[in-house]
Amino acid sequence: MSKKTQMTAEAAARIQSREAIKNGGAVEADTFAARAQRAAAKQPQKSKS
Repeated sequence: MSKKTQMTAEAAARIQSREAIKNGGAVEADTFAARAQRAAAKQPQKSKS
């Protein structure tokens, strides 16, 4: 049984940053980094109050 954890914006940013560094600044649309960013964007925003 797998445990599902929601993708956070911070985690997606770390993934996308590493992908960009690896590919000279580019993150293609069909990569895991792009999917992670889309998943994080769908999550409800948390307020910092």
